[in-house]
Formats: sequence, C-alpha cells, structure tokens
Amino acid sequence: MPSLLKVSLLYLHFAFAGFSQAQQFSNPFPPGQATSDPLVVDLGYATYQGVSTELNHFGNHKVRIPYAEAPVGPLRWQLPVPPNSTSNGTILDASLWSYICPQSSNGVRGMPPFSANGGENEDCLTLNVWATPNATDLPVFVWIHGGGYDSGSSHYDIPFLINSSKDKFIGVSIQYRLGAFGFLSSDDVHQFGTPNAGLYDQYLALQWVQNYIGLFGGNASQVTLAGESAGGGAVMLQSMAYGGQINDTLFSRVMIASPYLPQQYNYSDFAPSQSYYAFAEAAGCFNGPTSETESVFKCLVEQDTITLQNASYTVTINAEFGKAAFLPVTDGVLVETRPSAQLPTGLLNGKQALIGNNADEGEMFVPQTITTEQDFIDYVEGIFPLFDDSDVQQVLTQYPISTTQEANQIRFATSGIDNTTTAVTEGPFATGQQQRANNLYAEITFTCPAQWLAEGFSINGHQSFKYQYSIISALHGNDLFAYFNYLGSLPNNMAQTYRDSVVSFINSFIVTGNPNIQTIYNSTVPTETADVLASWPTYSLDNPIQVNLNQTGGVLTTGTDPRDPFGYPINLYVDPGLQPNFSLVNAYTWEGGRGNRCDFWKSMGAKVPG
Repeated sequence: MPSLLKVSLLYLHFAFAGFSQAQQFSNPFPPGQATSDPLVVDLGYATYQGVSTELNHFGNHKVRIPYAEAPVGPLRWQLPVPPNSTSNGTILDASLWSYICPQSSNGVRGMPPFSANGGENEDCLTLNVWATPNATDLPVFVWIHGGGYDSGSSHYDIPFLINSSKDKFIGVSIQYRLGAFGFLSSDDVHQFGTPNAGLYDQYLALQWVQNYIGLFGGNASQVTLAGESAGGGAVMLQSMAYGGQINDTLFSRVMIASPYLPQQYNYSDFAPSQSYYAFAEAAGCFNGPTSETESVFKCLVEQDTITLQNASYTVTINAEFGKAAFLPVTDGVLVETRPSAQLPTGLLNGKQALIGNNADEGEMFVPQTITTEQDFIDYVEGIFPLFDDSDVQQVLTQYPISTTQEANQIRFATSGIDNTTTAVTEGPFATGQQQRANNLYAEITFTCPAQWLAEGFSINGHQSFKYQYSIISALHGNDLFAYFNYLGSLPNNMAQTYRDSVVSFINSFIVTGNPNIQTIYNSTVPTETADVLASWPTYSLDNPIQVNLNQTGGVLTTGTDPRDPFGYPINLYVDPGLQPNFSLVNAYTWEGGRGNRCDFWKSMGAKVPG
C-alpha cells in the first residue's frame, strides 16, 4: 500500500488537472519479461502462474492479475495507482477469479461481509487474460462489463467467444470501481479527489494491456476495446477520452453494443452533487449545510467499506425509476464534453468501429403506467426537468401518434421499414402511449448514441459498421446471447446458425477491423447470410446503411422473456426451423425516420444533458 505521503503527492499532482500530457501518453508500468514457462508471466511488479484447463478446449491462461493498488483509505476517489510491489521471484497463483467490486444494485440486498472466496471487496481492480497455447502476435479483445455503472464484474465467458471463432485472439476482461466508489462526483470530489474514478481505472487497465499483452502472445497494436450497455457507454467515453487525442495508442478498434448514455451532467451540477450529499448522509458523514466540505470528504475516505457500500446501495435504489445515482460526468479532463457534442466531430480514439443496438432497448427502464398523452407529457417533463413547454411540444411532434394508435392493440414487432407502423407506437411489449415512452427512452439512452457513434467513426479517417439486433424480444442485453454463452445455453428463440453468423462477423472485425471478411466466417454460416455480410458497407452520412440481424422460420408460441421485469406475454418464434435473416437497411429512415429523431436529440444535448 502506498504511504500517505505518496498519496498526498499524487493528490497535489493530479487533483486539479487529471493526468498530465506526459502521463496521459506514457505508460506507468514497469517492463515485464518473458519466462521459459508459457504459463508463467513476469510483470516486473509480480510474477504470476496461470493454468491450462480443458474448459476452453484448447488450454488457456485464466489469469487474475491486479493492475492497480486497492483503492481504499487515502486512495479512495483518487486516480488509480499501479501496483507498487517489486517482483522477488516468488510465483503467485493467478488461477482463481478475483473479488468483484462492491455492487450498488442488481438485486444485491443484504450485502454480507466480504468473503475471501470471490466475494465483494474494494481490492478488485484486476483483469483476466485468456490465450491459446503458443500464442504469437495475436489480436486482442478487451471486454468492459456492463451493469449500469453500479453492478457487474469481469466474469464473462470470453473463452466461449474465442473458442467459437475461426481465427483466434487474446481475450481480456477488466473490473473497475462501481457505484459511489467509482462515480461519486461533486465540487468536493473534484477538489480533494477525482470524479470518474471508474473511467480512470479502465484507462489504466488499457495501459496495462499495452505494456504486458505481448507476454501472453498478443499484439498491442491490434486491440479491440469492446463492451455492452454501461460497458458500451464506457467504451464510447474511452473513445472520446482527452478530446480524442490519444488516437490509437491504447486501442485501434472499438465494438460498442447498446451504448448506455444516461444524462451526463457536469461534475458539479445539482444532480451529481445531490447524490454526493445523500451518499455522505447515508454514510454518517454529513450533518447538514454547516458541515465543512473537507471534513465530509475526509470522513468518507476513512469510513469502512460495508458502510460505504450500504450507503451507495441506499442512494441507488432510492433514485427515480430508470435513473441511476452515480454515473460518469463531464469532468473537463478525461471527459471533456457531452457525447452529443463530441461524437459528431469525429474527434475520437481508435480507427474502426463496430456499433450495434437492439430493437427494444427501453421497455425495462420505463414505468409501465403510461396510457394517455398527459401521462406521456408528465413522463417527458419528469426525465427532462430543463425542458420548457416549447421543448415538450417538439418532443410530441418528433414522436407523433394518432388516436387510433392509442388503444392497447395486439402487440407485435415492426418491420423497421414500414412507415405506417413504427417503433414509435408499436412493439412486442406495448402499443400507443406506453410504447411512445418506451421508444423515446430507448432512443435517447441507447439507440441515438449508437447512431452518433456510427456517424462520428465515419469521418476523420475512421471507419464504422452498424447493426441492429432484432430477434424478438430484442430487449436490452439480449444480444449478449449471440456473443457469449450467456446464462449457460443457447436460448430457444435463437438459431445456432444465427449465433455462428454473429460470432463470425465479430471475429472478422477483431482480426481485420472489417466485419465482412468471409474467409474468417465459421463454415456453418448460411450462404445467404454470408452474402449479406460480405456486402456490408462502411457507414456514412451519405450512405447510412446498417445490417438488420433478424431471423425467419421457427414455431410461433406465446411466452415471456425471463429478462422482462414486467412479465409481458409476447409472441415468440422458437426452434425448430429458425434461420438467420440478415438484410441491409437504411439506418436513417429506419423506424419512421429514427435518424431525424436522433438529430433532434443531438440539438437538445445541452438541455437533456447527454
């Protein structure tokens, strides 16, 4: 653990300016060196023993490695510090999963005392690495987990994606501080620590990859940074980091699925400051307006972990439905401005981008009590407190609805290309005013950020490819079933050939930066599907084409999606007989002019804000 003097020096150096230009581009880790044993890695600060296992059918390194000191005590809400130990030749066991970071939601209730057997602990800034035997100069896939920035871990089945791919690569998954531990923000945090601590964790982990991945057989110049939901939002923010001026020094490609863009405030705005003081009060560190700011922050730094975790949880679950209490902010350093302002400029890190969203992203985040237009207006005014009457009227114009659409009609998925029935008012889970709200939330939070990313990565020498995951039910997060062995099995509403096709174009992108190289596809990809993917063009403002990842065939049944918190019965198509049905469509005219609506939200970015 670094001394208090060292931490104080770090604070004096970083507190007001974040990383200096030199530290932003230089690597803070000591050099590592190769060993004679391919399962032993010497990282300079420690030496680790991995394992070869039958789990992935090819033998792998399943490595739990710390990339930073435990951010406890004086290191709380500070920039992450690389491990300060010096290797003495002792080989440490890295074959077990690490602690997960303290969770703030996602069903965590009692938050029992931390266990030494894979429980929650602030000493969680670790990463996992998987590599094939005798790996040499392979591309690298780095996964940032989702979970709303307040839950989740690195425990994803990355080996499944590697094993399912024709051309192999190195896999890395990272953990970062969550909830109040990672995203506490206010003037106090800015003065005495750093907002966006969780984003700085990710940045340091990426520097670790650049420094050490060659020891595992990886090529540091071919890194694909990937994530879904909050993980996708984090990748988006890393692509914006430092105004897009780090270029491709940390990663050359990004894969971003359903990028989560909640309202992004400035670090000192009312909303994050309100969460800060609510957190401090719940932790026993705030006694009202007369409390001295330095003493409040000092009390939080010195508080025990369980008290802080309970406080983070309490503030999180008491937030308004569909909102989170602790989120990334515009800090003026790593995150210089709003995504809606920076993404269209093309000032972005990385070269190529693979960007996706789901067809029904919003349903699980919206109260299912909206039946009239006044209900819809109340909902809009509630989530956008800075809107005036004319702003609300513009929203009504952008999301038109007729009286015949207001009734609770039979629910069904739209085709995306029929402008008479669009996702504005029709969906598998709702129709009318309720669907109007569901789709609005989906577009402002996930779908339009995906569109802006595709646009931003189409200029300034970048390239982007866009897709939509459209299998019913296409809820937020359901695309994970196509990337990983998510929850342990293939869902009965997904064809194996569909998953093989998705894995194939992802594999192609990781290896080449282009998703349409057919020689990398699995042999099980149907010819018609491969032909569509082979003609998948780069996205541009003049030619805004995306691939619609849908299916055909199967047996019609009525059921519920286990991930739907409301338990709506919907029409599903299940095996046998399912086949992928991919097509090229215009993303701008899609769903009755989604591109126009995203342009509208871009223009409203300062008031949303986001």
